[in-house]
Amino acid sequence: MNQQPTTTPRLQVDNLTVRFGGLTALDDVTFSVRPGEVVALIGPNGAGKTTVFNAICNLLRYDGRIRIDGAPIPRGTSRLGRHGVARTLQGLGLFPSMTALENVLVPIASGPNARAAALAQLTELDLGRVAARRVAELSYPDRKRVALARALVTDPSLMLLDEPAGGLGSDDIAALTSTIREIAQSGRSVLLVEHHVDFVMGLADRIFVLDFGRLIAAGTPAEVRANPKVEEAYLGVPAGSEPWEATGNTARATLGASS
Repeated sequence: MNQQPTTTPRLQVDNLTVRFGGLTALDDVTFSVRPGEVVALIGPNGAGKTTVFNAICNLLRYDGRIRIDGAPIPRGTSRLGRHGVARTLQGLGLFPSMTALENVLVPIASGPNARAAALAQLTELDLGRVAARRVAELSYPDRKRVALARALVTDPSLMLLDEPAGGLGSDDIAALTSTIREIAQSGRSVLLVEHHVDFVMGLADRIFVLDFGRLIAAGTPAEVRANPKVEEAYLGVPAGSEPWEATGNTARATLGASS
């Protein structure tokens, strides 16, 4: 995993608070993501992880401050590509009747150069072989990679990955781990929300743990693994019972699939 020098954070979130009527979905959340770093947000169902993503993307009102490379994101800005931000979705958000190449072309300008860039991005993710096929015809792992290619083709400095390992088998997860590490090594920053405990523990440089909208733990995978608050709130088991040392299947079953 990467050892990052002290520098201006790629993403800085300070005192983020989100309320829906009388419900506080996020309560004074502060964290950062440095250049070239992989950071994971984890927590039980309803902890507020996707709400963090939606706040960063200006899809809801919030209190607090969010900055990219030291500059605040203007409130109301929904097209964050110009600020170097790209996001993948849990539901992929692809157009099934369009080809893989056409899907990757969506966020960039049309023309020969755009087409070449999209094809090169697909090829880099071992998808050149399916570039001309409709997305509806592709396997689920290939569709996940098409969604990732569509985010990467915009050349983002910050990538928000929403459950990138969801629905993938062990071989595809291993390949995804390698891909995300390469993305970070290129200098991009990655913030991901994920329920797959083993995947997160083997990939992230740092982990922030949410529970009921509040940060209850932060640190390296080893530090988070040893934190009794995480064992109790996130895994729902007594501290000291070593849930992380099992296969991870119990943890994944407990976490479910919503954020």
